[in-house]
Amino acid sequence: MSHWFDRTQDAAKHGPLTLFQEQQLKVLEGTAWPTRKTEAWRYTSLFGLAAEQFAAPSAQLTNPVFADIATIDIIFDGQQWLLPSTLVSGLTIELVAVDRVLTKPDHHLFGLINDTRSQQSLSINVADSCQIEQPIRIVMAAQTDSEQFARVTTELGANAKCTVIEQLDGNSKGLSSLFCEYEVADSAHLNHYRFQLQGDQHYSIGGSHIRLASHSQLDSHIVGFGSKLSRLDIDVEHAGEHAQANLNAIFLLDGKEHFDLHTTIEHAKPNGTTEENVRGIVADHSKATFNGRIHIHRDAQKTLAELNNRNLLMSRNAELNTKPELEIYADDVRCAHGATVAELDEKSMYYLTSRGISRQDAQVMLNFGFINELVDQMQHEAIAEWLRPQLRQRFAQMKQI
Repeated sequence: MSHWFDRTQDAAKHGPLTLFQEQQLKVLEGTAWPTRKTEAWRYTSLFGLAAEQFAAPSAQLTNPVFADIATIDIIFDGQQWLLPSTLVSGLTIELVAVDRVLTKPDHHLFGLINDTRSQQSLSINVADSCQIEQPIRIVMAAQTDSEQFARVTTELGANAKCTVIEQLDGNSKGLSSLFCEYEVADSAHLNHYRFQLQGDQHYSIGGSHIRLASHSQLDSHIVGFGSKLSRLDIDVEHAGEHAQANLNAIFLLDGKEHFDLHTTIEHAKPNGTTEENVRGIVADHSKATFNGRIHIHRDAQKTLAELNNRNLLMSRNAELNTKPELEIYADDVRCAHGATVAELDEKSMYYLTSRGISRQDAQVMLNFGFINELVDQMQHEAIAEWLRPQLRQRFAQMKQI
């Protein structure tokens, strides 16, 4: 039983709802609160959230520092979206009623909650053949003792290209729920970043859900620092032939932080390609879960899909659960998956410390070497340069026990 779940349904009932939201609320009312017996939540307990009681957010404009590049900023202040005053040609950004699902699967409980609690939906549209040079940055900052819900839909026209950054930041107690949906048309290219960087007092639950048409391309980069409870669901559907998806994810946990990453790749059409790399470093008493599933449908012949998960445990008190999955129904495919869990190499540590490098600095160097390959693959070098000092600072705080 969850008092928070009951309260959030009651709050939805008392707000103005569209017909779509009323339908989603009926589905939500027939959905059970997850327990440890629920497979998708087997390693993540919602016991703490179940007893929480948050206030409605107050309007609070917060724009976290970002890379030294020009971005098109869209900021959620807790109550409403603040839109840019000018836009480049071919780009449309507007607020619309919550009246549809674009690409989000219907089995996500917190996606249903987000549908019923969001007051508006942010709609981004990139016209056919339009190349947006400036990254579009979506910002949601944590607010003290409050809960906030926001949803975004993005549609890329044929042959279009753009970069979208989802940035969640802040260290106050509260809950943030951001769900983003993407429709990527034929031969379009989406560069996608999600930085889930809230502190250890915050609950952060959301998802990014992407549908790829024929010959489209996705490059996605996820960085999570963990929080009191972070849950992120990533869904990618290959809905057209010759679609290509590259997914990289990094999570770095310390203290008693908890991070849960679930990814699902649906290959529904032939000749698709997926390369997924996930790397995690878990320290102190923190806990991480990774569940990566690649589903090859019967008609998805000539698929090439690889999933690799590598992890470092820096403490005997930390916990990491990893579950890579391949579900294959086609017979002409090339697929592979693997997972490893290891500790820092003491020989490498000895080599560095014997040459005058402190153990803490050596630890930072080895940790950075473990994930730097994925940082190097970010298409925007300025974004990677903005991220690197934050990673170094994070490594310096993590305890090896």
